[in-house]
Amino acid sequence: MEARLNAFANPVALKFMKGINNAGRVVSDSTLPAATQELVKIRASQINGCGFCTDMHTKDAAHAGETAVRLHLIAAWREATVFTDAERAALELTEEGTRIADAAGGVSDEVWENAAKHYDEDQLAALVSLIALINTYNRLNVLVRQPAGSYEVGMFG
Repeated sequence: MEARLNAFANPVALKFMKGINNAGRVVSDSTLPAATQELVKIRASQINGCGFCTDMHTKDAAHAGETAVRLHLIAAWREATVFTDAERAALELTEEGTRIADAAGGVSDEVWENAAKHYDEDQLAALVSLIALINTYNRLNVLVRQPAGSYEVGMFG
């Protein structure tokens, strides 16, 4: 399988990705826990059907010490007992923030208030930014049909 467009070689795509990568550094340098960041990236990628991002972020999370049990249960987090209340709030916000079109009002007040119980304002800003960012990456990769499976931890620096 080959991508429709080589986003890693096209100058316009590269310039765009450099910009969003810089935005991503703001989130990765925030106080939002790194494990939560990976859970969010994986869950949004699963929802959006982005194999490339799912491959990348599950491998990155495992490399950072995430357990196989937790990685396998992300898609079924509601029924799983391995996530903290804060992580569950982040996953719920991720789902509603990713599936905006499925709910007439977007993210519900209840979901927002639950997240706000667990994260301070800076962490909430990072969480919202991360959800928007991973959805952008997912859409890029799905649009060009970026193949999944060949990612190696650290290959993008």
